[in-house]
Amino acid sequence: MTNTQPNKMRGGKQMGKIKVVHYINQFFAGIGGEEKADYKPEVREGIVGPGMALNAGFKGEAEIVATVICGDSYFNENLETAKQEVIEMIKKYKPDLFIAGPAFNAGRYGVACGTITDAVQKELGIPALTGMYIENPGADMFKKSVYIISTKNSAAGMRDAVGKMVPLALKIAKGEQLGSPEEEGYISRGIRKNYFAEKRGSERAIEMMLKKLKGEDFVTEFPMPDFDRVKPNPAVKDITKAKIALVTSGGIVPKGNPDHIESSSASKYGKYDIEGFENLTSETHQTAHGGYDPVYANEDPDRVLPVDVLREMEEEGKIGSLHRYYYATVGNGTSVANAKAFASTFAKELVADGVDAVILTST
Repeated sequence: MTNTQPNKMRGGKQMGKIKVVHYINQFFAGIGGEEKADYKPEVREGIVGPGMALNAGFKGEAEIVATVICGDSYFNENLETAKQEVIEMIKKYKPDLFIAGPAFNAGRYGVACGTITDAVQKELGIPALTGMYIENPGADMFKKSVYIISTKNSAAGMRDAVGKMVPLALKIAKGEQLGSPEEEGYISRGIRKNYFAEKRGSERAIEMMLKKLKGEDFVTEFPMPDFDRVKPNPAVKDITKAKIALVTSGGIVPKGNPDHIESSSASKYGKYDIEGFENLTSETHQTAHGGYDPVYANEDPDRVLPVDVLREMEEEGKIGSLHRYYYATVGNGTSVANAKAFASTFAKELVADGVDAVILTST
């Protein structure tokens, strides 16, 4: 019996089943957690981990032919090398579509997903998308260049993420026209498109204003950026009597990085005692930061955390005292949610310890 059903078209060519390559990290591949975050890129034929849910969602229209796996730390600490390694693995399968993640709120994973999705589009010309939580640093870095499905902040939202990723992925692969971020579920890319409206602008504006005055729900046509504004505290009344503390996102830690703070997308911070230290040296301290050249910070950690200068000011009576503890983390790719959580925890300790002011240093 002859099949009279025509194949669908994509890019002017007959289209069979869409070939997909999927990218995941070491955790979702079942290899391990943080202890395996240095896992080097590898490719496996077929489906691994969350690819099962994606593949089921395709319902025969698409198929994951290979899964690329890479540890989060390896990718972020060897960005260019890892990116090219992964690109070469993807290239040999000649996929019609590339999907990364979803990464949810895992910072390093999000940066990796965004980086490789962007590279696949630009270097291989293959349609691609990823998914992550809106506060993932990867979302802010790549939302203008790639389609990123907005997910919940943890893997508990996997079903919801897959439910939104699958239809958008198929639309992208088929070259179909996409709807708005609200319709398709992706994070807004800041692109405005012309369209014909039934009512003119002045009429729509008045309707929105009336709804606002009545306390009714309405959707603005021009959303403004949401800035996280921090109101400054009053100035210190007498700095010569003030206890000053140091906090840094520059990654300065005791030699050996005893708390194993990650070099990017940090999930923790450290509290370290500097009682008795007149300055920090290469023998006693180092940087854990992976987002800048560490040579000069490792040569003299005071360049990032100015213990030497504050000791001089303490001795000269320019400040009351330097607090015996400092707090350190890595700001490179660290999520807003994690940064707020760190600060809300140690800010209470600083207040309890009678600290009057904090000097926050970056890089």
